[in-house]
Amino acid sequence: MADQGLEGSQPVDLSKHPSGIVPTLQNIVSTVNLDCKLDLKAIALQARNAEYNPKRFAAVIMRIREPKTTALIFASGKMVCTGAKSEIQSKLAARKYARIIQKLGFAAKFKDFKIQNIVGSCDVKFPIRLEGLAYSHGAFSSYEPELFPGLIYRMKQPKIVLLIFVSGKIVLTGAKVREETYTAFENIYPVLTEFRKTQQW
Repeated sequence: MADQGLEGSQPVDLSKHPSGIVPTLQNIVSTVNLDCKLDLKAIALQARNAEYNPKRFAAVIMRIREPKTTALIFASGKMVCTGAKSEIQSKLAARKYARIIQKLGFAAKFKDFKIQNIVGSCDVKFPIRLEGLAYSHGAFSSYEPELFPGLIYRMKQPKIVLLIFVSGKIVLTGAKVREETYTAFENIYPVLTEFRKTQQW
């Protein structure tokens, strides 16, 4: 699977992305089961890139530079990996963390790797009338500008949450596969154009 690189570096496949816009993946959250009990204190003492403050949080926080990610490692052997920009990177990072744990003398395996959440973002490059959108899509929208400047749109199919800002910036979260992110954006795009703000002079 080719990694979608920088936008604009290759022509957008309009059969898949009719809007001409491909959301950029910003963060992948994945989980894996190392399938062995872990001594977090020992890990924190031996690993260079680890911090452990059990009073604050019951996991070792470990970071690697390549791919630039953070892992939460729990005593149960469960691990959460965040910060990767693609599914492949997320898996690679999770494998690297598992290897670090193995080198520290634990019988860590690599079981049940799963992408839990994909966060993507894009910019439609035009301002959006959030009040109008909230009003006409009331069943899916919550918009309380005093609390949060964006409109929160809970799409049912695919089950994705979108944050839509006046500026035209969109954040999409909740996908398990990147196609859901793309589908959700294509679903919302015609709605956004409908509520495009026209410049008043």
